Amino acid sequence: MKELVFATHNQHKINELTALFCELPIPLKSLDDFPPFPPDDEDEPSFELNAASKAVHSAKIIGRWCLADDSGLEVAALGGRPGIHSARYAADNILRIQRVLKELDGVPQERRQARFVSAMALASPEGDVIIKTGYCEGVIISEMRGSNGFGYDPIFFIPQMGKTMAELSLEQKNRISHRARSAQMIIPIIKSRI
Repeated sequence: MKELVFATHNQHKINELTALFCELPIPLKSLDDFPPFPPDDEDEPSFELNAASKAVHSAKIIGRWCLADDSGLEVAALGGRPGIHSARYAADNILRIQRVLKELDGVPQERRQARFVSAMALASPEGDVIIKTGYCEGVIISEMRGSNGFGYDPIFFIPQMGKTMAELSLEQKNRISHRARSAQMIIPIIKSRI
């Protein structure tokens, strides 16, 4: 492996992944560095299968090792929703947050447990794939707090930190987030292939 390509155009994810993987002694790129090609459908039934599908699809087309992340929010009181539909739960971040809060209306704080999930898949151009999944546990609060992060971060409260994900610095987030945890598991595998 001479370089690693993040199989995403999402600039927020690219920034987080670049910070998480900065210790690797190889160039880090994203799909923005390559000519456009048809996107993967992302219609698999789990985070892991969606990540694998994106990674394999991208690696085969561009002929390089690719890393894909499929992540989202699971809220226990909502039966795990929005889950794999997190990014498509409404038209934009604010509307997605509002929908979750509306669905949790009347649910007491002690029953608002949630977790962020990140499945990372590393795929070779030949189609070999390795998947690791990380989690970050928290609680959904009723009002948005913080201006860092993206997605559901402003309503995802982490009790041990005493802050929402959006109140954490990127350095703090990259120590405890779901994406950080899956990255910590997959970095040694990448290093073994350099």
